[in-house]
Amino acid sequence: MTSRTAFYAGSFDPLTNGHLDVLRGALVCSDQVIIGIGVQASKQPLFTFDERVELINAWAAQELGEDAVRLEIVAFKGLLVDAARQHGATMLIRGLRDGTDLDYEMQMAGMNGIMAPDLQTVFLPASPAVRTITATLVRQIASMGGDIRPFVPANVAQALARKFNA
Repeated sequence: MTSRTAFYAGSFDPLTNGHLDVLRGALVCSDQVIIGIGVQASKQPLFTFDERVELINAWAAQELGEDAVRLEIVAFKGLLVDAARQHGATMLIRGLRDGTDLDYEMQMAGMNGIMAPDLQTVFLPASPAVRTITATLVRQIASMGGDIRPFVPANVAQALARKFNA
């Protein structure tokens, strides 16, 4: 039997319940999920790469139990298709919140399909409870002292509190 490896890319800065909703879906349709954290020199993230890895791993250990071993976290620069191929992925996981996401993701899937016809893009719709969540909004709310607990796992809420109360 062939292994089905999914590549789920994003900044995960911070990890949100929306990301986790898509990640759970990715685990259903694949044997292994590579979480690709995009690293760009031009962007200054709130959390370092290592902090994001720690937050994801802590959540996975607590929430996924034995399935946590099905996750691998890597940094990548450059084209998503190149990173996915480098890690042996057979599919690209993309989350969809609304029609705007769909329009953009369809264009990306088309371009990626031309560059890497061996990689299948799989769209996973966000659950209604997490459709409005974006990492950008979570950062903004946290920076102004708002309650972000409904939008992120508990360990991420604690890390955000430390970032903005420091």
